[in-house]
Amino acid sequence: MAENQPTLEEWRRLYEAAARIKEIAPWEWLMEDDLFGVQNPETSEFGFVSVMGTLGEHFAISVYLGSEGLYGFWDLEEAGPFGNAEQVLEIPQLQASFEDRNELREQDRDLIKQLGLKFRGRQAWPMFRSFRPGFVPWFLEAAEARFLTHVLEQAIDVAQRSQADPELLEPPDDETYLMRVPQPAGSGLVWSDQLMTVPPPQETSISVRMDMQALAALKSAPRGRQTLEVDFFMLPMATQEERSARPYYPYMLLVVEQQSGMILGTEMLKPESTLTDMWGLIPLHLVRQLHRIGLVPKEIKVRSPLLLQLVQPLADELGFKLKESNKLSKLDSAKEFLFQRFW
Repeated sequence: MAENQPTLEEWRRLYEAAARIKEIAPWEWLMEDDLFGVQNPETSEFGFVSVMGTLGEHFAISVYLGSEGLYGFWDLEEAGPFGNAEQVLEIPQLQASFEDRNELREQDRDLIKQLGLKFRGRQAWPMFRSFRPGFVPWFLEAAEARFLTHVLEQAIDVAQRSQADPELLEPPDDETYLMRVPQPAGSGLVWSDQLMTVPPPQETSISVRMDMQALAALKSAPRGRQTLEVDFFMLPMATQEERSARPYYPYMLLVVEQQSGMILGTEMLKPESTLTDMWGLIPLHLVRQLHRIGLVPKEIKVRSPLLLQLVQPLADELGFKLKESNKLSKLDSAKEFLFQRFW
């Protein structure tokens, strides 16, 4: 919406900060995991800053939002080469990156022209994006642009000081971080260093919804001998319902019979206000799929701990075995078939 868009002056300040980042090139001495925090002056929430580009492939500054973003970053780091794009897209963050001109959208290029700015060469064009879990990386809203500007300005300060003092970003333990904290001073802000401990985010409770009629019918349904493979995953298909709305990535619940490889059920779900709200719908749709099939399987295999957690109460109530397994070969074949045919 127009009222949420940054003003030209807010954009100008953000581009100026990005140009300064590109000039000092902090990726020449900082690693991606040399994290520090910046407090948002408007909300008092913290973002955790990562400088990317050590390998010379992707130059960017990301700020991971809150403890959810911070520990999402560490989970991604721990996954290493086994991480995937879906994990990146589920971590709340803001990012300033430096791209080739053809990577920018028309809206980016129009803004640069409107500001009278000029960039030339490969990986020289600033691009700013907001990542919200389950949604396509999108253009910044005004509050996001203001915070990202503060982040880049504080990144300049911390990066330059860390070049002279490498111990600046080596806090005493793994849960303690250098934080840049603002205080109002006249018409501006004065920033200072503080060391703070950031514990992992509390586990989010998932409010599960259920089709009680379908569940009751399943309790008296025949018991089968089948083993089903079940997974829930993001689809590589950006969907935009209204021109002004942020596009999202739909998710699919897929049920496959293990012996035959036959697809028994699919259900596409849209990210709600939070991914947690969407996850709460999974048991409901699985029960409906089993109800359509008309029987309770002998066993269900799932890949993710999340699905294991969500399906376990159904397994207890309906009396089927539930197993977590990385190897879901028939489901992966069905998934590949769907991707090739439709995407």
